[in-house]
Amino acid sequence: MAARILATLTIGQSPRRDIAPVIARHVPPGVRLIDRGALDGLSRQQIAKRYEADPDEAALVTRLQNGDVVNLSRRRMRDGVQAALTQLEAEGCDVVLLLCTGTFEGLECRKAWLVEPDHIIPPAVAGLVERRRLGVIVPIPGQIESEADKWQVLARPPLLAWASPYDDDGDALLEAGRTLQARGAEALLLDCIGFTERHRAVLAPLGVPVIVSNALAAKAVGELLEG
Repeated sequence: MAARILATLTIGQSPRRDIAPVIARHVPPGVRLIDRGALDGLSRQQIAKRYEADPDEAALVTRLQNGDVVNLSRRRMRDGVQAALTQLEAEGCDVVLLLCTGTFEGLECRKAWLVEPDHIIPPAVAGLVERRRLGVIVPIPGQIESEADKWQVLARPPLLAWASPYDDDGDALLEAGRTLQARGAEALLLDCIGFTERHRAVLAPLGVPVIVSNALAAKAVGELLEG
């Protein structure tokens, strides 16, 4: 029997060496992994022309291979993500995990199992926190407003703040966590795939549960691939 294939699709460029260890930790032995990016092969200038966000539109953030951080138009990226999904499916992937906590309308795979974190994380977190107050840390200021609707599933409205996962020192993240805790947050969610276990460790001094989005998505995909 051929090994099952799990593809991870970032909205930026692959490989995502910061995220790959998290995924691998939760994937059953024998599953073949493919790492792909919707912006693979594009220059910085090509990305800016095709996909960079305008100042007044909903944006998503990612990091390129050279370390540059870019804000991408959610609207324009949708077609780029769908094209990458279609290619991965043509290559025989059984499951595709989208490495983005933003929502895209109408993504689909005909045979492969598409896993979108934003279809998993909000209801799962709602079940975990129940009536406790959740603090959500997003990666760019604009997402405080643009990502608010997906949290309607919570019993209580969340508290939101922002800090980039691509800042090296973690000071802004810790300050965001402290601010949310002071406002009443009893647990924190890092609402960007770019946040990793390193960021959980930064927030450890606060003494509250910290949920890392890519870890939660990886655990769910691991369950899907078991058996």
